[in-house]
Parts: sequence; structure tokens; C-alpha cells
Amino acid sequence: MMVRNKKNHFPIVCVGGSAGGLEAFQKLLQNLSPTPGMAFVFIMHLSPTAKSILPELLSKQTKMQVRVVKNNIPVNINCVYVIPPNTNIVISNDKLIVSPQKAGKHMPIDYFLNSLAAAKESLGIAVILSGTGEDGTIGVEAIKSAGGISFAQTQESAKFGDMPASAAATGKVDFVLTPAKIAYELKFFSSHAYFSVQKTGADGNDSETDASADRIPLKGLSGIIELVRR
Repeated sequence: MMVRNKKNHFPIVCVGGSAGGLEAFQKLLQNLSPTPGMAFVFIMHLSPTAKSILPELLSKQTKMQVRVVKNNIPVNINCVYVIPPNTNIVISNDKLIVSPQKAGKHMPIDYFLNSLAAAKESLGIAVILSGTGEDGTIGVEAIKSAGGISFAQTQESAKFGDMPASAAATGKVDFVLTPAKIAYELKFFSSHAYFSVQKTGADGNDSETDASADRIPLKGLSGIIELVRR
């Protein structure tokens, strides 16, 4: 059991995608409210040299604020953060840390998910969307080991099914759904009492707290929720 700072007691969702992942993430955003009670970090495989227009494209699909990740930027609730080209990012002390992309195999989704699992434990959520390769597979396992929740896109709805299929093959994915249905499930989890301990507006101001929730064990939450749902 551990006590968590209530101000930062909200889920952080890592959405990973490669080829076809942008379209899938747009569909997910279209089905989310502007105040989902979560923060979203979109890790996309990008050309290291091309200028990214992801923020502009995503801003058209949501009323949430969309930001390009800058070094040491705080993660705020009801915001979308987009990885810059040619970088890796991690989360530490509820801030996003940027480092240059290293030589060799580039696995930015795994890289971030491993840090998210360590930093947020059961408040970490992984969503693996359309893409080629296996990036996200190791990260999903880390999220589940920390007590978090994981999603993968269905093969039928993904333009490229390698990434979600690889993640699902681990047996660590809780839900295999279309992007729209993933959004629905995220709405369900965000309304759960455990995630609603800290009601925080988009400006980061506290509006409601429940002191008893600090005593809830953080490990194994996703298993308990799934058992109750069944």
C-alpha cells in the first residue's frame, strides 16, 4: 500500500501508434469528452527529419488542449501531449522528460510505457493502436505488472495489425476493441470512484477530494474492476 499525492491522482493514458495509428487515435478522440478525467500522451512513430503536424491534426478532433512535449513539461488532466520527432520521452515526478533518439532500434512506445508503469503504477493505461512491428509489447507487460490497464485495437479496425496483435499475444491486454469502444471503456474507468478521488479542472485546480481513497491499495486494481464488471 502506498499513499499518493491526491493532486496528481488521475490516470495517464499512453496511446501508441505507427502506420494507421493517427487515424485510429483521431477516432478515439472523437468519442471522448473534452473532460475525460485523464491525460493522454500520444507516442507516434515519426520521421526524424520531417516537421510534425500532429498537434494541428489532433486539435481538430477534440476540445482538449493539445501540446507538443517539451522537456520538463508538467502533465495536466484533460490534456493531450504529442511526442516531438527524433526523441524519446519518459515521465518522472509527473513531468515529461525529453531526450534525443538514440542510434539503433527505435521503440519509443515501450520506452515511455516502462517509465509510466514505474511512475504511475495502477494509474497507468496503455492503448496500442494500428502499426507495424512490435513496439508497445514490452510496455504493455510493464503496465500490467504495475497493476494498470491495457487496450489493443482489433485487427479488423486496424490498417496495420502488427502492433496490437503483438501486444495482445502477450496475454496482458485487458480489452481488444475498436478505437470508439476503447473511448467508451476509458469513460467507464474515468468515472470509477478510484479514479475520481481527485476532481481537477483543466486548469489544474482542485475541486473535490476524498481522503479515504488514499488508503486504497494500488496493486491489482484492473483485476478487481474486471471481476466486478463480470
